[in-house]
Amino acid sequence: MDWDRLQYFLFVARHGTLARASAALHVDATTVSRRVSALEAALGQTLFERAPSGFVLTAAGRALVPHAEAMAAAAARIHSAREDATALSGQLRVSVSEGFGNSFIAPRLAGFVAAHPELEIDLVASSGFLNPSRREADMAVLLARPRKGPLITRKLSDYSLGIYAPAERPDWQAAVADAPLSRTGIPVIGYMPDILYAPELDYLGEIEPGLRATVRSSSILAQRRMIAGGAGVGVLPCFLASGDPALVRVRPEQTIARAFWLALHRDVAPQPRIRAFIDWLDTEVRESRALLVPA
Repeated sequence: MDWDRLQYFLFVARHGTLARASAALHVDATTVSRRVSALEAALGQTLFERAPSGFVLTAAGRALVPHAEAMAAAAARIHSAREDATALSGQLRVSVSEGFGNSFIAPRLAGFVAAHPELEIDLVASSGFLNPSRREADMAVLLARPRKGPLITRKLSDYSLGIYAPAERPDWQAAVADAPLSRTGIPVIGYMPDILYAPELDYLGEIEPGLRATVRSSSILAQRRMIAGGAGVGVLPCFLASGDPALVRVRPEQTIARAFWLALHRDVAPQPRIRAFIDWLDTEVRESRALLVPA
């Protein structure tokens, strides 16, 4: 019996839907569905009835549950013994966007570091991403869901962006609130279009068709500093800009919606240090939802 497939079956049996099972397993729903279907094919039995409300156990499925529960208990005892014997150790390399890495993960990382002092943690926060498919990083927090490679992927969180102006320029704030940006004469700060490292960053056209940045940087942190310093107005992630007294959000009703996606190589997914970091990150994201997606 393939325990890997069986635990996917057990999570679906416990949670009743692919969405809830995939969230508990930290994988995407497609992976869960594929593993359950493979188990059914191997057994030659239908384990679930697919209903609009979710997955309902068949008689064969109900008969399998106690055996799967027994295997899960045994696996948990083995895992617990291993964790008790040795603390989490080794290297953990995480690739994230510059803004999310510097402004969200880095300020919150102390608790995780204190809980796992034997881990070596590499936070690669830059304009661009390392590729977990090629094992350049253990996991990556990306701006779009990757479509290729031996990866487990799922959405980590939605996040919002808005238009920000320097606090010291109330005249700019008023002008942006009353007229299209292209007609205000105020410099617009943004990315250089020819070296965007992700198409999801090409969002000025969502503010106003044809809008172009006239003061540009490949770094979102530099853009934030330029806006705060009075060089112009621009679009920033709300988690990056909110709480900065040098910035004021204008047109708060105009929001750009984006999402962060978690991706990791299938081979590293079962490793305790990977699970520990994902659980920690999920908790931080859940507790900071109001910062990531302001009302």
